[in-house]
Amino acid sequence: MIKLVRVDHRLLHGQVAVSWFNTLGANTILIVNDAVAGDELRKSAIRLAKPEHAKLVMKSVADSIASINSGITDKYDMLVVVENVADAKRLIQGTEGLITDLNLGGTKPRANTKSYAKTINLSEQEVQQLTDLQNLGVQVYIQQVPSETRQVFKA
Repeated sequence: MIKLVRVDHRLLHGQVAVSWFNTLGANTILIVNDAVAGDELRKSAIRLAKPEHAKLVMKSVADSIASINSGITDKYDMLVVVENVADAKRLIQGTEGLITDLNLGGTKPRANTKSYAKTINLSEQEVQQLTDLQNLGVQVYIQQVPSETRQVFKA
């Protein structure tokens, strides 16, 4: 069962590994990212941030979609982390309505981005992607840590 899908450009770090993982009662972290799936050095670095009792899986977007749709992941309580909005949209649209909420946790400032919250910086294209998801019924919200109040994303 998917407990949370989170966009965080840092992928796995202390805040995600400890705060969200424990609060959700998750037992598995799924990192969904094409670049990480094929990069052993990045995988090694990410493994260092894994909570002690967590199962950690790192897959491409396509492989993640296939695994979720097959039902093989149903036995896990998963925290799913993607690096960017585009990957989140691909994952959500590819998983046949199984993901109904999207947590925006961190997107770094880049050229041509606008700040929507302290840790959320989005391009026009990303705003459109999030709006598309909202139009499909996905609840998109900003919440950096579990103790903060959810803030509904508004374009």
